[in-house]
Amino acid sequence: MLAFNYVALHYTKYFLIILIALSAFMVGFDYIGNIEKLNISANLLLIYLVYKTFFAIDMLLPLALVFGMISTKIFLIRSNALVSFFSLGYSRVDILRPFVVVSVVITMIFISLHAWSNFARADEFSNNIRKNAQYLNPTKDLFFAYQGKYIYFSELLPLQEKAIGIRVFTVKENSLKSVLEASNAVYRDNAWFIKEADIIKKPETLNFHSPGIDVSSTHDLKILKGFRPKMLDQIYEGKVNFTIKNAIDAILLLDNQNIDTSTIKGALYRIFIYPFFAPLIITIIFFFVPISVRFLNISLFSFGAILSTLMVWGMLFMLIELSNNKTIPSEVGVILPIIILFFVALWQWKRHERYPS
Repeated sequence: MLAFNYVALHYTKYFLIILIALSAFMVGFDYIGNIEKLNISANLLLIYLVYKTFFAIDMLLPLALVFGMISTKIFLIRSNALVSFFSLGYSRVDILRPFVVVSVVITMIFISLHAWSNFARADEFSNNIRKNAQYLNPTKDLFFAYQGKYIYFSELLPLQEKAIGIRVFTVKENSLKSVLEASNAVYRDNAWFIKEADIIKKPETLNFHSPGIDVSSTHDLKILKGFRPKMLDQIYEGKVNFTIKNAIDAILLLDNQNIDTSTIKGALYRIFIYPFFAPLIITIIFFFVPISVRFLNISLFSFGAILSTLMVWGMLFMLIELSNNKTIPSEVGVILPIIILFFVALWQWKRHERYPS
C-alpha cells in the first residue's frame, strides 16, 4: 500500500503538470496564430480560450497520461526509489498497478465528460466564435429524409430550438403527392410544432380533365417526433463530435429509418474505446525500463518512449479520421488497434507476473 500511494501521488502530480503545460502551449500557439481574427469582445475571447482549452484537453489527455508515467518512472529511477521498492519485495507488477489504476480512473472521468456536456464540441464552438463571433451558428439549407418524407429547413437555430422556412414533401411511388409549407416551427414536447401551415396537393392524374392544384390551410401540426435540434444539426451537417446521449439517441432513432449510422457509431467508439490506449501503452512501455540509472541512458529512453507514444497516437488519430470520412469501417479504425494493444499489454502483464525478475 505504501508503494501504491507513493507512486500514485507522484504520477498524478506529473500528469497534471504535463497536461497543463501541453494544453497551455496548444492554446497559446492557437491564439498567436489567430490573434488578427479574434477582433471580438473580451467576454467572447475568454469563452473562446476556455473552449480551446477544453479541446486541447480532449486531444492531449491520453498523451499526458503516458508522458506522466514516463516522467514518474524516470523520477523513481533517479531517486533510487524504484530499487528500494524492489528490495522491499515489491514486484514490477506491483509498481505498475498504481499507474494503471490512476490512468483508468482518469480515463473514466474523461469519458464521463462526454456524457451530457458539450465537451466534445469545444473545437466546433471555438471555431464558430473565431469566424462568426458566436459559438453556435444557425444551420442553413438543411434537406433530409425521414419516415418516408423529405424535409427542408431554410434555417435551423439549435439554441432557440426553432426552424425557419419549412417544407415537407410527401412522395409515394416516386411521385410527389403534396407539399407542406410553414414559415417557422418550434421544438416542444419531443416534436416539432407548426402553428400554421399551407398544404399544396396535386391531382392524382394530370390531364385536361383533372382538377387543379388544391391549396388548404392547417393548424397545430407535429412533425419529426424525437428529432431534437442539436441532433439534426450534428447529423445532417456531417459533424462527428457527439455527446454520448445525442449519439445513442440518434442511433436508436435512425436505425429504424434504414439510415447509415456508421459515423455516429464511430463517434461513440472514439469516446468509449480510443482513450484506453493510454493505460495500454503505459503497460507496454513500463516493462522496457531498467530498474537503475546504471543500466539506463535517461535521454535515450525518454526520446524513444516519447517518440513511440507519438507514433502510436498519430496512427490512431489517422485511423479515426479515416473512419470519420468512411474510408474504412469504424470497427477497423478504432476498435481493432485498441484490441491489438490490449492483447500486447495483457501478454506483458502476464509474462512479468509469471516471471517477476
